[in-house]
Amino acid sequence: MRFNFSERLITNNTLAWILALVIGCALALVLAAVVSFSSPAIVIAGILALAAGVVVMSNIEFGLFAVLGVAILLPFASIPVNLGFNPTFLDLALLALFAMWFTRAMMRQDENVQEKFQFTFLGVPIIAFMVLAIFSFVIGMSFAGLQTQIVRRFAEILLAIATFFLIVNVVNTRERLERVMRFIIIAGTISALLGIVFYFLPRDVTIRILSLLRYVKYPDGPGVLRFINDDVEGTMRAVSTSVDPNVLGGLMILLAALTTPQIFAAKTLLPRPIVFASVAAMFLCLMLTFSRGAFLGFGVSLVVIAFFKERRLLPILVIGALVFWFAPFTQNYVSHLIDAFLGADRATQMRIGEYQDAFTLISRYPIFGVGFLGSPDLDTYIGVSSVYLLMAEQMGLVGVATFLLTLGIFFYRSLLAWLDGLKDDARLSPLLLGVCAALIGAMTAGVVDHYFFNLDFPHSVTLFWIFVGLGVTAIGMRNEG
Repeated sequence: MRFNFSERLITNNTLAWILALVIGCALALVLAAVVSFSSPAIVIAGILALAAGVVVMSNIEFGLFAVLGVAILLPFASIPVNLGFNPTFLDLALLALFAMWFTRAMMRQDENVQEKFQFTFLGVPIIAFMVLAIFSFVIGMSFAGLQTQIVRRFAEILLAIATFFLIVNVVNTRERLERVMRFIIIAGTISALLGIVFYFLPRDVTIRILSLLRYVKYPDGPGVLRFINDDVEGTMRAVSTSVDPNVLGGLMILLAALTTPQIFAAKTLLPRPIVFASVAAMFLCLMLTFSRGAFLGFGVSLVVIAFFKERRLLPILVIGALVFWFAPFTQNYVSHLIDAFLGADRATQMRIGEYQDAFTLISRYPIFGVGFLGSPDLDTYIGVSSVYLLMAEQMGLVGVATFLLTLGIFFYRSLLAWLDGLKDDARLSPLLLGVCAALIGAMTAGVVDHYFFNLDFPHSVTLFWIFVGLGVTAIGMRNEG
């Protein structure tokens, strides 16, 4: 029987066209059904998200950029499809990133993926911290019923902490470290600029723009604007796309502290004028949040940077603080700070009440806390505006001690690396100094705020541990060329 190649080719092409037509019709029907039950905007967003997902999955760096971009710019965005819950963009980005990491590590498809898993000197204390969290969660199940929403959020927090291991294994070259840092600064600058623009736009315009995010499960309406003491006739607070001004203030601590050492770097990640503009935008955005904890945290970050990089700046910081305190145009801000110290405003009075209740709960369950599901006593509750008190409520004093020990080891090793010659490395020194200053600022703000260890803010927890991972990466590279 004679084989006719041209006929077989025509037949194959015909089958391919038929298959493509069938798939196209099926997709058209699915999209039509989705449009009928939702809206064209959601369908278009879904198509764009799918295309973005394909691009992200093509390169693990793109996956990391996706996680950072979402955590900084769209931290509360969720897919508008109810699966019993609405998965957040951050959930999907993190799961995709971990899946890519495991797959490429097993198949060794990424030339930058090391064959040996990098556990690092922080591996044991971080694992211990995660195990203690799980242990406290299980203990808490005996006090309160299991709630699906809290279980999901707790899993998000564990995934956020585990991001540390992904960072130290994936960001393993100087070039990749610098690209990641550069992306963080750029994304942070965009977030700061959005916060400033939304603050100074007419309020009705800002409401309309921010309300567009309702398609990804953001709040909408006049409630998107935030004010001191919730007084709409009073001072407005910047929110950018972070919903809460205190959360935005915490974000600006990390970003501004990371970027500031670039001003003095011999080799900057971005052109120096852009660095100056970025720091100025982040600082202004932080000020407009009127977050007193963030203001204090960033102030401590600046002192750390000046002490280790340019001690001549310490007197300038003191003069700047005096000018800020007495200048006529800053008195509204200064009075807001004074109210906090005197306990004169409602927010501060509420926090004092929270602290008293937290000490009561901790005194009853001091070792491992009460978990994450709820308080076993009717006269107490879980929830306080302090990372350390909240952690003590949920994980006990053992959990707080493990957390502080972990960060203490990190700062100790950072100091040793700095004194061992890293401070003379023109490329690495500003990166490590920025990370350490950012984390110290975040931990300072954590005394009066809770977003860096809170089930409601997994993006803040993710960014915190990403910064720890980047710092460990920089320490490990000090002897490399």
